[in-house]
Amino acid sequence: MTDKLSLSLDGATRVHYIVGDPIAQVKSPAGVSLALQARGQHALVVPAHVPSAELAAWARGVSLARNVDGIIVTVPHKFASFELCSAHSERAAFLHTVNVMRRLPDGSWYGDMFDGLGFVSAMQGRGCQPAGKKALLVGAGGAGSAIAHALVLAGVSELAIHDEDNTRRQTLVSRLAGLGRCPVRDGSADPSGFDVVLNATPVGMKDGDPYPLDVSRLHEQMFVGCVITQPAITPLIAQARSLGCATMTGADMFAQVRDLMVEFLSPP
Repeated sequence: MTDKLSLSLDGATRVHYIVGDPIAQVKSPAGVSLALQARGQHALVVPAHVPSAELAAWARGVSLARNVDGIIVTVPHKFASFELCSAHSERAAFLHTVNVMRRLPDGSWYGDMFDGLGFVSAMQGRGCQPAGKKALLVGAGGAGSAIAHALVLAGVSELAIHDEDNTRRQTLVSRLAGLGRCPVRDGSADPSGFDVVLNATPVGMKDGDPYPLDVSRLHEQMFVGCVITQPAITPLIAQARSLGCATMTGADMFAQVRDLMVEFLSPP
């Protein structure tokens, strides 16, 4: 649908930023801009390369522009951007992380987090229903935290989380276990015994990266997913497919997240 449109840009255009460090690898500005304009919004998305130490100052400066309506947040700013918002959705407040911010009438920001919802929707679109399944998630960062939360709410029977940052992992495990919905525990790089195996780390983006988990323990009855969008097929997904596993890619996830963000950024 949107690939047949051309972007409209003039002085009345409403501006949204996508902020990250780095940002050159991000492919979404054109696609999100087209999706916004397909909904009748005279808006576009502009990339911004902002180091962590300068994020708060950048956000204050951007907020001075009266035609800036939204900020999409990518690595590594999802946790820090939570603090830039004066109000949050319930899930963002639970996770203390956001991936999109919408300007409020008073000029402050309202944050939400759609990575988890988008990921689970993409899983379901690829034929994997999380309810009742045992899941291993590698990565407890911004996206990983949101995915873990969404998996618990979607009814997994057990969730194990593996992350080399012990404090970050243990904090997430403790908070999710406190919901009382299913057992949540520390995991490892060994996927044995799980129905669903998911990578929410950037491991696999660069040539020569190791696998994020022990692929020798994968088997064809597992569902394997990854958040990485570039390369389109990571070594993990390629290996899983060679074994006959059902899979989903970062592009599958982003298509769902994009639609949620566009709806969030589009005024009623």
